[in-house]
Amino acid sequence: MIDLDANATTPLDEAALEAMLPCLREHHGNPSSSHHGGRQSRAVIDSARDTLAGLLGCRSHELIFTGSGTESDNLAILGLSRAYSTKGRHLVTCQTEHHAVLHALDYLEKHEEFSVTRLGVEPNGTLSPEALHAALRPDTILVSLMSANNETGVRHPLAALSKVCRAAGVLFHCDGVQSFGKEPLDTSLFDALSITAHKFYGPKGAGLLYLRAGLLLQSVQLGGAQESQRRPGTENAAAIAGMAAAAQVALARMEADALRIEPLRDLLEARIQESCPGVELNGTLAPRLWNTANVTFPSSDAESLLMALDMEGVWASSGSACMVGSMQPSHVLEAMGRSPARAGSSIRFSMGRSITMEAVEAAGKKVERVWNRLRE
Repeated sequence: MIDLDANATTPLDEAALEAMLPCLREHHGNPSSSHHGGRQSRAVIDSARDTLAGLLGCRSHELIFTGSGTESDNLAILGLSRAYSTKGRHLVTCQTEHHAVLHALDYLEKHEEFSVTRLGVEPNGTLSPEALHAALRPDTILVSLMSANNETGVRHPLAALSKVCRAAGVLFHCDGVQSFGKEPLDTSLFDALSITAHKFYGPKGAGLLYLRAGLLLQSVQLGGAQESQRRPGTENAAAIAGMAAAAQVALARMEADALRIEPLRDLLEARIQESCPGVELNGTLAPRLWNTANVTFPSSDAESLLMALDMEGVWASSGSACMVGSMQPSHVLEAMGRSPARAGSSIRFSMGRSITMEAVEAAGKKVERVWNRLRE
């Protein structure tokens, strides 16, 4: 098996597993209980919160534990929009955002009388700060933009976008799910930042929302006072401990991983271009994550390609893992000006720590074999 779908999820790091085991085996007390067992679990969560705050460069009380990146995005968008709705009801995002952001904004627009501006991108996938500035209005209260695209790896110019929001006095939420562990994320640029553990070798079911101190947030769930009444529900102490441990490892080796993996990503792209005439690369003319390649195979379709590659032992994706089964062309590529046919015949290859030169060479040959077979 050759795993080229690291943007969908990553395997659990050994350090994360070791951090989780005491909670799974021994410290089973409810973190909200006042007895010794509960205090043990609470201590695990408090320690993880302090660790993550140190890594993110913020204060511990500015972190809210959630169950996923999707929940973190939803909590930021719904919670901030509702909390500040008396100041305005205009929201801004980008057409290439993850559906965790787009669908939350769709809901507010359809059911709660907010208006949403969805900005287009340049053909290379980047968002212009000038376009953001032009979209802001006196009643704009929130801008929500991702740090790097999950399908193409294209990175937004966060510092410039943050400057636009700061100058206008508009809140800035960033979906940093694909970036954490791959590029530095400066929390001073944001009012809110979403990440999730399973993208950087932590456990599934653990997410995080950074929320700048002093901001209002309306909870989207009811039933408890956990996370300072911002996210009710019993915390998953084991997953939170695993997330903190995985984050430490991810940031410690981020630079070394980038230096090793980016040339392998470039090699795979070159091999595919050499052996598969007519293929096109997406997002290569913009700054992008060092592990992500998006390739269009003309006159084919992503579903057939992925099934054939899976039979060859290669894992890849046609886009967001959250949209599997939709069988619709990539909204990201369509926003970049690609035709529905081209968007529907594109594959994302994303590399993780386990990738090797040998695996890339083997994957290139398998892609060539599949491409030729499907064309015939």
